[in-house]
Amino acid sequence: MRSTGRHHLFYLSVLPKSKILALSEEGYPQSSTESDYVSNERTFNKYDLLKCNPSKQILKVFMYDLPPQFHFELLGWKAEGKRIWPDIRKMVPHYPGGLNLQHSIEYWLTLDLLLSEFTDNLDGRSAIRVHNSSEADVIFVPFFSSVCYNRFSKVKPPQKRITNVLLQRKLVAFLTEQEEWKRSGGKDHIILAHHPNSLLDARMKLWPAMFILSDFGRYPPTVANVEKDVIAPYKHVIKNYDNDTSDFDSRPILLYFQGAIYRKDGGTVRQELFYMLKDEKDVHFSFGSILKGGVKQATSGMHSSKFCLNIAGDTPSSNRLFDAIASHCVPVIISDDIELPYEDVLDYTEFCIFVRTADALKQNFVINFIRSITKEEWTRMWTRLQEIENMFEYQYPSKDNDAVQMIWQAIARKVPAINFKVHKSARYSRSPVSKEEGMKSFPLPKNIL
Repeated sequence: MRSTGRHHLFYLSVLPKSKILALSEEGYPQSSTESDYVSNERTFNKYDLLKCNPSKQILKVFMYDLPPQFHFELLGWKAEGKRIWPDIRKMVPHYPGGLNLQHSIEYWLTLDLLLSEFTDNLDGRSAIRVHNSSEADVIFVPFFSSVCYNRFSKVKPPQKRITNVLLQRKLVAFLTEQEEWKRSGGKDHIILAHHPNSLLDARMKLWPAMFILSDFGRYPPTVANVEKDVIAPYKHVIKNYDNDTSDFDSRPILLYFQGAIYRKDGGTVRQELFYMLKDEKDVHFSFGSILKGGVKQATSGMHSSKFCLNIAGDTPSSNRLFDAIASHCVPVIISDDIELPYEDVLDYTEFCIFVRTADALKQNFVINFIRSITKEEWTRMWTRLQEIENMFEYQYPSKDNDAVQMIWQAIARKVPAINFKVHKSARYSRSPVSKEEGMKSFPLPKNIL
């Protein structure tokens, strides 16, 4: 199927000759047929445009045509026949709401790549899909690992195995068999695992790839780190503060926090701060969740507050920071190990306050510090929040410099380092392998004795 008058590849393409992804629920191979639909006629005019305008750097992304069970089928979409991808020109599958949304980055990036198939307009676009992996800068793996963890981490009869575990096993087997993976050792592959518990079984086997994460809290530094991987923002849960006409004086709450107070690990600071701040007259510090109107209450509270606390919980990051940005409520970050999205190009000190945990635990330190910030200082940060909030906004279709495009740009900035590693590791690929083992012994020069 093709759209009238256009040469767009429709998503009936297939995996390389492999039966690994056709495993049964028990893990045994099933017979699978390879689609005979291959399109060679699609040569994007946009590639020629790039050659004519080399200053417009667009990331070229090869995306595996993984079966729907790895992506949109996890959202409830039912594929017809051999179709792999939904026809997004007619219908875009809905992503589950609630807290599921905060880790939905995989969904937005995949949609953006699919949409790049249907437009020659490069304005505001940072990445396009290519169908020849040798032309690509990076290889994208469209596994919706976060929603897979959230919705399929328990056995659902009549299944005998956990879908989340089974799909990770299939993914590892598939990827490590591909020529693209073997060619780079996986270094140029992009794998999304934004939920801290997603890809829990596979991450130790796929670690050479670039992970798109929320933080490094549950990863050893040898598996994930700021040099190799990309930190992506959460999708905020509360509503945007559109047409914000508030100012310093019209926001009556000085400092706002609503969420889980009693946390383990590094999150114990929340409990300590609760007892320090709960009796301050212009501070709102209380337990809250998304249940029973919690989102509506948090939206109202953040929109009415000058400063919003973002305190480490079970992990260094939380969605609360991005809720604060959407509310134009100046974030106060108390999380020593937090890593922030696009910090190599964005100065967070222009719109955030940072407090070391050790200082925050000193009596009255936080409240005295916040009270010392002048109206003029707050107004500058409030203004800056409105200038940069689009960088943290996920939407479809994506727009210039929104969260989707900023993530692609962050990936693009990693490409030179990836190429360096791949090229260096290939230095001796043509050299014959020596059959001798161990170190050779050489006689010492006579003049050294």
